[in-house]
Amino acid sequence: MNTLIFENVSILDPEAKKPAPGRLIVKDGLIAGQLPPGTEDAPEDAVHIDGGGAALCPGLIDLRASTGEPGAEYRETFTASLDAAAAGGVTTMALLPNTRPAIDEPALVRLLKARGDEDGRVTILPYGALTHGCLGQDMAELGLLSEAGAIAFTDGPHAIADTKRMRQCLAYAKGIDALVMQHPEDPSLARGGCATASERATRLGLPQIPPAAEAILMARDIRLAEMTGARLHFAHVSTAEGLELIRGARKRGLPITCDAAPPYFYLDEREIEGFRTYAKLSPPLRETSDRDAVRAALADGTIDAIASDHTPCDADDKRLPFAQARAGGTGLITLLPITLSEVAAGRLDLLQAIRLLTSSPARLLGVAGGTLRKGRPADLCLFDPKARWTITAGALAGGAQNTPFDGRDVTGKVIGTWKNGRQTFGEGLGHDA
Repeated sequence: MNTLIFENVSILDPEAKKPAPGRLIVKDGLIAGQLPPGTEDAPEDAVHIDGGGAALCPGLIDLRASTGEPGAEYRETFTASLDAAAAGGVTTMALLPNTRPAIDEPALVRLLKARGDEDGRVTILPYGALTHGCLGQDMAELGLLSEAGAIAFTDGPHAIADTKRMRQCLAYAKGIDALVMQHPEDPSLARGGCATASERATRLGLPQIPPAAEAILMARDIRLAEMTGARLHFAHVSTAEGLELIRGARKRGLPITCDAAPPYFYLDEREIEGFRTYAKLSPPLRETSDRDAVRAALADGTIDAIASDHTPCDADDKRLPFAQARAGGTGLITLLPITLSEVAAGRLDLLQAIRLLTSSPARLLGVAGGTLRKGRPADLCLFDPKARWTITAGALAGGAQNTPFDGRDVTGKVIGTWKNGRQTFGEGLGHDA
């Protein structure tokens, strides 16, 4: 492979204290080091990439995404999901197991990893199902799934209702030092609901889910984690009460972590007006006070990472009455710009935002990415933090177009993505020395 030299860029190194202008050197697919701007030392065969003042950071690591394959390729194929990931600057993606069939067999874990390796654009980290079929009943073979390469265990958007079963899963996970991810929503309180319980949902006549459904399940599982000593992660925490439980658990020294997804710090329940099914998500969008609590928790470090929650739907999934429509929204292509909205608003600095998308999810998953350290794979994202564009359903990379951000003007656009030093997105960026 040729040597790549990224120049005229602002280097966003998650391990640094602030962004810095410079040159990043890539050799044979690995990061070879950084040089100050204007340094002329370069091999004759080097390919120079002029960033034009854009920002260069590690490739994004998406803590949680779904694909339609296997079993629902009409929503989005595996290849189309990787198209969206590369266009969004994502170079590593942890895939949920609630497919058809569910990823509850070692062969399926190996298959997903191999599909990612064959494509070469994105490292695929499969979650293993916590229970067979993600049905919340019999515990899956966690040990065998872990040996096959499962990065952690979850039933995806389905919380385990049975307390004894959840305790058994956590105890077994502790024994093999595995992370368990839980969808924090009490299933009995959420059953049949589609909107946060509020005056608005009542006026619209929509079946409701009380916000306390999140905290009730979290309180139970934090206590179970305390009993078993297991590492427990809560996905897309969306209420102030849930975030307070995280803070309290950490004060007691428990290994509890959590993430946020962009809809819950950028949008609120007003988006469901007009029965707009693109805004039907799981958990449902919350009231403004909860959205603001998520924003504050990103800034103060309560939230460990930001995940895309990429959930592809096809047109027929959303062209239904609100209560019957499928919950979910695409998120890979909008992960970076929606996160950068917190920077534009002054609630996060740029490096804080990049850490939430790179080094922090790498730490949670126990993988080596998310850094610009010398000798690490050259997984890179080049983006223009000032570029303005409009998110438009129907014009997004990938297959599914069901974005809750449709029509929003955002700032921050990916220019190019590299995996192991090979460009996977963007055109016309490099020139020979």
